[in-house]
Amino acid sequence: MSENLKKTASDGHEKMLAVSLSQEQQAKIIEVRKLIGTLSDKESVYCSDASISRYLKSQNWNVKKASQMLKQSLKWRQEYKPEEITWDDVAKEAETGKMYRPNYCAKDGRPVLIMRTNRQKSKTLVEEIKHFVYCMENAILNLPPNQEQVIWLVDFHGFSLSSVSFKMTREVSHILQKYYPQRLGLAIMYDAPGIFQPFFSMVKVLLETESYNKIKFVYSNDQNTKKTMEGLFDMDQLEPAFGGNNATEFDMNKYAKRMREEDNKMHSLWTQANSPLSVSHNVPPSDSIRLEVDSDASNEKIIDSSVPKPDQYISVTRGDTNVMA
Repeated sequence: MSENLKKTASDGHEKMLAVSLSQEQQAKIIEVRKLIGTLSDKESVYCSDASISRYLKSQNWNVKKASQMLKQSLKWRQEYKPEEITWDDVAKEAETGKMYRPNYCAKDGRPVLIMRTNRQKSKTLVEEIKHFVYCMENAILNLPPNQEQVIWLVDFHGFSLSSVSFKMTREVSHILQKYYPQRLGLAIMYDAPGIFQPFFSMVKVLLETESYNKIKFVYSNDQNTKKTMEGLFDMDQLEPAFGGNNATEFDMNKYAKRMREEDNKMHSLWTQANSPLSVSHNVPPSDSIRLEVDSDASNEKIIDSSVPKPDQYISVTRGDTNVMA
């Protein structure tokens, strides 16, 4: 691997990670590396110690399960190529301002993704998924060294049942939980109306317990909501839709310019990994990445989907718990 890529893979929170992990956990990271086998430079950048630890955490540090999950992610990334999606690929889907990354972060540095349910006008599931993946990749690109997670802010003002799609929610849940483990820090559902609750009851079965527990319903007429939002955000940066004081309207032209600049950053990062001088000549064929589920590793079926498929998803059985309020 080139020196530049080595630096990329060991940058930021990687240095902090080595301090926070126990010897046993570090040993498990090494075990996962052995199980996933030889990687290209591009895959090696993705499979940093921090990344492997997220897969391990999501599987309660079970090495076999984490390895299977990581292999499936590598297969998906190899075929779907999320890092190659550009603003121009999703601009038409994004033009309503239904989902975007504002030019501020939470107080702890976590990037924010805003979703406005009343601006949902997608015509195809494929394009909607591509836009979601683009937003996730961009938010991750902008993580500070001491953070690994993203905050979602979901604005329910003007919500109607036509604003939501079960198929879209199903695919987002699958992609987020299987290909972006430990990336969601918190999902704030702001002023969700009563008519949303039946839909959410259907969605709950798609969510693993950890994902479910990161969903927080807050209401502008609740006295604790202001404290919650003030604890998380600078209210002078936050939009009025979330109780903030920043009345500046979202400007799509300015946002598009910023995203194209972000695309250059993404391109610079990954083209280094994909250059002829740095790519490993020992990359396993794609078939060798296909999962062989060990009988003693997991009884849960992991769907082999190289790209999101509307007719497939993971169903997770768990005990029901109360929504955080």
